[in-house]
Amino acid sequence: MSNTKVSGCIGLLALILTLPASAGKPIDNDGDGYNANLDCNDNNSLVWEVNSCGVCEVEPLNGCNASNPHSDLSWTDYPTACIDCHDGGVAGSQYEEMFGSTHYQWTGDTPDMVNQGGTLQGKLTNAVNSYCINIEGDWPVCGSCHAGRGVKPGEGDTKANVDCLMCHNKDYALNRVRKPDGSMGPSDGTAQATLDTYVQNIAAPSRSNCLKCHAYAGGGDGVKRGDISSALVGNSDMHFDVHMNVAGANLQCQDCHKFESHRVIGKGSDLRPTDDVVRGSEVTCSSGTCHQGMDSGSGHATSGRRGEPDRHVARVACQSCHIPTYAKDLGDPSHVPTEMHRDWRFHHDGTPADGVSGSGHPHVDKLANQIPEFKFWNRKSDNYLLHDLGVIDPATGRYPTSRPMGDVNDGKLTPFKYKTATQPMTVADERMIALDTFEYIKGSGDAVTAIESGLVNMGYPVNEPYKWIETDTYQVINHGVNPASDVAACSQCHEETLDLTTDSKLDALGYRLKGPKEQVCAQCHDGSKNLPRTWDRMHNHINKGTTGIGCNFCHDIERVERNLCDPCDSSCSIEYVDNIAYPHQCN
Repeated sequence: MSNTKVSGCIGLLALILTLPASAGKPIDNDGDGYNANLDCNDNNSLVWEVNSCGVCEVEPLNGCNASNPHSDLSWTDYPTACIDCHDGGVAGSQYEEMFGSTHYQWTGDTPDMVNQGGTLQGKLTNAVNSYCINIEGDWPVCGSCHAGRGVKPGEGDTKANVDCLMCHNKDYALNRVRKPDGSMGPSDGTAQATLDTYVQNIAAPSRSNCLKCHAYAGGGDGVKRGDISSALVGNSDMHFDVHMNVAGANLQCQDCHKFESHRVIGKGSDLRPTDDVVRGSEVTCSSGTCHQGMDSGSGHATSGRRGEPDRHVARVACQSCHIPTYAKDLGDPSHVPTEMHRDWRFHHDGTPADGVSGSGHPHVDKLANQIPEFKFWNRKSDNYLLHDLGVIDPATGRYPTSRPMGDVNDGKLTPFKYKTATQPMTVADERMIALDTFEYIKGSGDAVTAIESGLVNMGYPVNEPYKWIETDTYQVINHGVNPASDVAACSQCHEETLDLTTDSKLDALGYRLKGPKEQVCAQCHDGSKNLPRTWDRMHNHINKGTTGIGCNFCHDIERVERNLCDPCDSSCSIEYVDNIAYPHQCN
C-alpha cells in the first residue's frame, strides 16, 4: 500500500477515534479502519472505496499504484488477472454478470414482444431484420461486434470469452479486429507497450466504446440507426445532438442507459430482448435529475415556455417535437446519411450480385435530413422471427420485420425511421430466408449461392423455390435531440390550413372526422356557418362553454385526461348540441 494511502488511513482512523462518546461507536464490520459511511463494502476488508469509474474497487495490493490498481498488469495477464479479481474474487462477480447479460448472450427475455413474448429472442438466434437479415452463417462478420473474444455464445464458450476491454478501454475497442484464427483482439503488429496500456488503463465505458459497435450496426457508419453515428463521439454542435455535445452536456451513453450489475435499461421498437427485466427497459426524459416535471402536464408553462405542449405530453412522446429530423448533416462532412433501402439482388456499385463481380455489400440507398414517420407506440412490438409466417401489411403493401404496437387510443405518438428492403422468401410457405450474408459479403458474392446456403442452414432443400419480396421496418428515433431554444414547430404535425376533403397523416393515424363534416358540424351549427379553416381555430372548441367540447364530438377518440364534455354526458352536452344530434353510440 502506498504512503499516500497509509496516511489517508491514519487520518481517517484519527478522525474516528476522536469522535465524542455521545456519537456512539462507528460501525466497521470488516475491521479495515473505515466505517460503513466511508466503506463501499463493509463486509470485505480488502474493499473500501468507490473508484473514479463508480465501481467498488479492490484495495491496492503488492505495491500496486494506489490510484490505479491495474498499473502493474501486462498484456499477458489478460484475461487471467481480470478473472482472478472479477469472477467471485475480492472485487465481486462481474464476469458472471456480464456473461449473463444481453450484451454478451445476444438473446434475452422478451416481456415487450407480442409475438412469442416471454421467450428467448435475439440476434444470436432467431431475430430477422431488413439489414443483414439473420446471423445464421454470418458469425464471422456480425460477431465482430460481440462483447466476447471470438467464440460464439453456446458453442464452447466460457466466462473467459468475455472481452471486458471492449467496454473498459476505448483504445482497445477501436483497435480490436477479427484475427485469422477467429478470435477477436488487437490488430497484429500492435506494440507491446500499447498492449500493456490496454489492461493498465481501465475506465467506465465512453461513447467511443459504445459507438464502435452501435454506430456501425448494419454494415457501416450511421447505416442502421439514423440517429446514431460515429459523429457523436466528438460532436460539438448542440443542434446535432444537445445531449452528446462535448461543448455542452457531454453525456455518456450510460448517463441515460444506466447499468446495474452489467444489465442496462433502454429499448427500441425493433429490439427484442429486455436486458434488465427487474428494473424494466424504459429510459424516460424526466427520470433522475433530467427534465423533472416536464411530463406533468404543466411543466412547459411552469418553466416559462409556451404552454401548448403541456396538453400533448400524455399522448405525444418528447422525441416527436424535439427531434424534427434525423440523419442530420448540418453541412458537416463528418455527418453521414442513413440507409433507407437495401436490395440484395445487386452489389453496392449497382452490378448484379451474380458472383461475376466478386463479393461485396448489397446495394443501399442512403439519405440525410429525413423527417420521421409517426406512429402510436404503447411500448410493445411485433418483430419477425426466423421461420415466422410472412404476412403483408395492407397499410404498406410490404412484409414487416418490425412493427411498434399501439393506436390513437393506446400509446404515445412517436417518431420512427421507416426503412425498406428487397430480400428473399420461400414460395411454398412464405418464410423469409436467412440469406447467408458471409457467403454474399466475404465469399462468392453470388446472391443465388447465398440464398441456397441460407435455405440449407434453415433446414430446407437447396433447391427450395424462392421469390424476392419487399420488407419494411420501423425503428424508433431517440437521439439527435435539438436544444430547447429550437422551438418545436406545430406544423411538424398540424397543417396550416385544414383540408377536410383529404386525409392528412394525422387523419390516417386515427384523427379523421368520425363522419361527413356536414353531419359532424351540424350538431351545433346550421348550414350558414362559415367554418374556420385553420387547425388552431377549429380546436378552440375545447375552450367553449363551461367544460369545453370533447374530442369525440367530432372524432372517434376521447381524451379523458382533459376533462372535457362527452357527447353522451347529458349533464354537459346539452350546452353544446343545440341543432342536430349526432347518432352517438352511448352505453
